[in-house]
Amino acid sequence: MNKNYFCVIMAGGMGTRFWPASRADKPKQFIDILGTGKTFLQMTVERFRKIIPVENIFIVTGRKYKDLTLQQIPDIKENQVLLEPFGRNTAPCIAFANTCIKNINPNATIIVSPSDHLILQEDNFLKEVEKGLSFASDNDTLLTMGIKPHRPNTGYGYIQIDTKKHNNSRFENVLKVKTFMEKPTLELAKQFVDSGEFYWNSGMFIWNLKTIEKEFKKYLPETFQLFNDHREDLDSEKTIYKIYETVKSISIDYGVMEKTKCAHVLCADFGWSDLGTWFSLYEIDKKDSDGNSLRVAQTSLYNAKNNIVFSKDPRKLFVLKDLENFILVDTDDVFLLIPKENEQAIKQIVNDLKLKGKEEFL
Repeated sequence: MNKNYFCVIMAGGMGTRFWPASRADKPKQFIDILGTGKTFLQMTVERFRKIIPVENIFIVTGRKYKDLTLQQIPDIKENQVLLEPFGRNTAPCIAFANTCIKNINPNATIIVSPSDHLILQEDNFLKEVEKGLSFASDNDTLLTMGIKPHRPNTGYGYIQIDTKKHNNSRFENVLKVKTFMEKPTLELAKQFVDSGEFYWNSGMFIWNLKTIEKEFKKYLPETFQLFNDHREDLDSEKTIYKIYETVKSISIDYGVMEKTKCAHVLCADFGWSDLGTWFSLYEIDKKDSDGNSLRVAQTSLYNAKNNIVFSKDPRKLFVLKDLENFILVDTDDVFLLIPKENEQAIKQIVNDLKLKGKEEFL
């Protein structure tokens, strides 16, 4: 394995849209939603350690999840878990990790990945990642992994590519970025897919440390400086707290990727889903002859179609009659029933419960 290759796994999200299975004390990256016996975080680490030395894998997460992270990933050391006192979006998260890695290896090439993605074609994925790491290690580039869209999807951001191919055939699927597009309307998404010039933005990035630092200095200089000025003291809880009190909350997309002149996209297709919502799980899940995704032990169905039913309780029998296109989630203390088309309301429901002082259910 290449000792200059590093991996940063972002594992600090709250997973609100997977409520009530995902909770504040144990969000979705730390639970086994897929029923594989492994959590999203465990699957992500296992995937990357096949091509990256385990000592070069860093996990950025919330301070409250330190013990949970070390418990689930016993092979990593405590200094590989970077603890944020509170969320400040992805740019500070990445700047934090960059600075820690710089202290170890200033010649590092890094892949940054969320902790909760589903990759169905893992061998193909790892080949593309290795290709991206090789390209980024030798080029002044910020590389994002773009996924070939199979259908119009309004839940993803899109990347428009420059179709001029690279002169090295090995990197013919590494193309310049024309523009980044936010989540589109359905009509616009259809146009994107039909054009063949747009890819889904996966939220995975590959770059060498020198290039990403240069672009941070150019577009987010205050963020870069805050971490760099304290680079010898980043293991101090007090120091990190002071940095996060001051640093601007901004995504790497808004802060750097949409402004840089050296953005490229690695165009690929390896069975990817960001699994951000119950409906995204329904889309990739096995279904019965009536289109139901049944992640429960026992069911008895009567004219029930196109529903997703989720529960970890093996004792319960779920009886559904004349129910179509619903999300049903059962936990120890919460029962959720909501039309699939209204699943975006889950985030608002969580906010409402917080305002009503019902944090014990969050």
